[in-house]
Amino acid sequence: MTKKDLAELLKYSSPKEIWVITWNNILKRLFCPFRVKVLQDIGTLKKGQTVLVQEVKVTFELKTVYIISNEAYYYYHFNIFV
Repeated sequence: MTKKDLAELLKYSSPKEIWVITWNNILKRLFCPFRVKVLQDIGTLKKGQTVLVQEVKVTFELKTVYIISNEAYYYYHFNIFV
């Protein structure tokens, strides 16, 4: 994917919101900041800790990244509280 392709894709998204499907198949839009639970120790975060996601970003490989306390973490280290 080129930078131009990524820019085209991201112009329809916002770093301040995310869409999720709940356990009972309801589509919800969450606005930042939203709460997540840490699944494993990563960086300065500890397993079981609850933290706030300030922004949601996407890498060039289209992986979702959460900005927490001005640090970037991949989404799969967390569970979202809905």
